[in-house]
Amino acid sequence: MSDRYAVIGNPIEHSKSPFIHHRFARQTGQDLIYERILGDLEYFADDVRGFFAAGGKGLNVTVPFKEQAWRLADELGAEAHTAGAVNTLTLLEDGRIRGNNTDGVGLVRDLQQNLGLDLSARRVLLLGAGGASRGVARPLLEQQPKILVIANRTAARARDLAAQLQSFGPVAGAGLDELGEEPFDLVINGTAAGLKGEVPQISPQCFGRDAWAYDMMYAAEPTAFVRWALEQGVAHAVDGLGMLVEQAAESFFLWRGIRPDTENIIEEMRSGIQNETG
Repeated sequence: MSDRYAVIGNPIEHSKSPFIHHRFARQTGQDLIYERILGDLEYFADDVRGFFAAGGKGLNVTVPFKEQAWRLADELGAEAHTAGAVNTLTLLEDGRIRGNNTDGVGLVRDLQQNLGLDLSARRVLLLGAGGASRGVARPLLEQQPKILVIANRTAARARDLAAQLQSFGPVAGAGLDELGEEPFDLVINGTAAGLKGEVPQISPQCFGRDAWAYDMMYAAEPTAFVRWALEQGVAHAVDGLGMLVEQAAESFFLWRGIRPDTENIIEEMRSGIQNETG
């Protein structure tokens, strides 16, 4: 009988996770099935416990349940503890549930391995101080950038998050309107502005020469942030498709103990997304 995994969220029908994990399973010879679960907004914990009680082995968790998953987990990986959010749940042999956050690992792998961007000694700007940014801030600092500046529309939230991360490296918090004129090597959009077709209100001067713009969101067409960055003459602007596949690969590794190759799947998904748009 195949091991059972799933992704839970609300909404969920758009999720690419089943496609990705089935590709991983086929590539690595793993016997598993992977489904979508529409989580109940009021009874998320019941959905999770019911899934595991019925023989489920692991769950990916997407919006809006990552913080609830963090509270539900019986034990947390160090990265999840810092993030205050969980995107991977694993049923342990003793019946307890372990929570991990693979978003930061996924982002770092995409930046460094797929895109060839060395983060050490770089000036990095992270836009947003919500769950998406919380999930990636510590892994970014662990790459030893020159500084990580977290900027948010509400400056106090950015400063609070930066204060929690002081022990992991050079980090500062600021309002979007408080950014100075010193440019950055990498600007990461972790805000939800793109859901409305908007971009964070930052100056184009934030981008240095040969800078990178990275949107943690992805879509069939270039995201609003990617389009805006290219219009400002930014040298490199990419979306978060690679991060999506890499965070899934880390979840797969946590569950199955084998790390799948991601390059071909990223290429396949990129081609498929392009084909969908004609």
